[in-house]
Amino acid sequence: MLPLYKTIQSPVGQLILVARGPKLAAILWENERLNRVRLGPLEEDREHPTLRETERQLGEYFAGQRRRFELELDFVGTDFQVRVWQALLTIPFGQTRSYRDIAVQIGQPTATRAVGAANGRNPISIIAPCHRVIGTSGSLTGFAGGLEAKQFLLSLEGQQSLSLAF
Repeated sequence: MLPLYKTIQSPVGQLILVARGPKLAAILWENERLNRVRLGPLEEDREHPTLRETERQLGEYFAGQRRRFELELDFVGTDFQVRVWQALLTIPFGQTRSYRDIAVQIGQPTATRAVGAANGRNPISIIAPCHRVIGTSGSLTGFAGGLEAKQFLLSLEGQQSLSLAF
């Protein structure tokens, strides 16, 4: 069975929602880097219940009416990547963590760069809030959706004092 997808419009551009069975497998960006998230062939299904529910919850989030998502997620990656992505889910709305904070949280305090690499391959952007991970200096660093999208998401959540790092 092929993963199913639905394309939606959002304040941060076009997003491609992807489900594997009843679980959300990915949220891809409009200008997604080739092979950042490996899914294989996809089949469009605009009415899939998980994709419709994801669209509804994202709409509430962008409208300032939702702080937590209630969706079943299907993370596929290495054990290390999945631990990083699970750690992202623990970052509260409106707060940020550094890559080092995440490395310490998963019990690998010297793996800051590896955490950054795993964060960059997070397949379920926004829901698993990789945008809440910033540089140790407090600067915004790389983001699959672009630094402007990262700034927008953090501002939406009340983190407006962060600076863009180019």
